[in-house]
This record gives sequence, structure tokens and C-alpha cells, in this order.
Amino acid sequence: MSASSSTLASIARPYASALFDLAKETKSVTDVENGLAKIGELIASSRDLSRLLASPVISADAKQAAMEKILARAGAHELVANFIRAVARNGRLFALPAMIGTFDELCARERNEIGAEVVSAAPLSRKQLGDLARTLQSRTGKKVSLDASVDPSLIGGLVVRVGSQMIDSSLKTKLTAMKIAMKEVR
Repeated sequence: MSASSSTLASIARPYASALFDLAKETKSVTDVENGLAKIGELIASSRDLSRLLASPVISADAKQAAMEKILARAGAHELVANFIRAVARNGRLFALPAMIGTFDELCARERNEIGAEVVSAAPLSRKQLGDLARTLQSRTGKKVSLDASVDPSLIGGLVVRVGSQMIDSSLKTKLTAMKIAMKEVR
């Protein structure tokens, strides 16, 4: 983990934990999670908004005013709106995406879920994704939510990441390993 991501994580964790505890207390975890997801999507889809949040040159007041407009348009849940206002007042909007990610991790842990990234050479069918999710669930003991993507350069097979563990059964990796092994034989 790099120093900047470590710093972001150390800033994000207490904020996300406090929001999670408050959401649990008010029985609004799902509403807060959905509200933060909307805000996260807005940040991810708008380069200008991302730059606004990260810029040290733009004043905290200007950032707070911009976020107020976004919250009003998004119809954000009251707890989400108050959370973002507090983050803005504290000058921590640059860490908002990390806070949202940490909140999502806390929600997943509470539901005994784990996320898995699946990259395949060709799109997987629903049945294949379901079978893979069940297999991973039996191995991890947790409900698995898959994030599937396609990378034709893999030629065939899959690359699956679950937490810090990676399973690479791609043809590309096998061919590369074979190429290296053949060079050593010479």
C-alpha cells in the first residue's frame, strides 16, 4: 500500500466507521449505502467533480457550496447529506471516495459478503457466473458478489481476485510460463 493510499485509508476509516455505526443505530444502513453509491457514481463519472474534491487550491467554502447543490439534486438521504456536510466542514472532501469505499467494505463485512473480481477472455454466461460464485462461496464461507469484466488478451481462462488472493488460470499466463520454462531448458 502506498503512502498516499495509507494516509487516505487512515482518514477514511474513522469517518466511515462513525457513519456505519450511526446508520446501524438508525436502521438505515441500506438507505445510506444506496445514497453513498449515488454520490460515488457521480464522483466517478464526473472528472470535474473529482478534481474539485481533490484540489487543494479550491476553498473549503466553494467545495461545500458545490456539494450542497449536488446533494439537493441527488435527493440524498438525510444521514448521507449530513455526513457529507461534516466531511466538507472538516476539509476532508478529498477523501470522500475512500470513505465511500470503506463504508461499502463495512456493509459487506456485516452481511458476511466478499467481493470478487473476475476477468475472462470472453463474456461469461449467467450460469457460469453463478457456478463460479457458488464455488467461491464454498471456499470462502462468505456470500460472494462478482464484478465481471472481459479482457480478450487473456486468450482463454479466467483471472479471479478475492480479497488479497488471486487465481490466474488464463491461457496467456500459462503460455508465458511455458515460454520462460523453455528459455531455461536451452
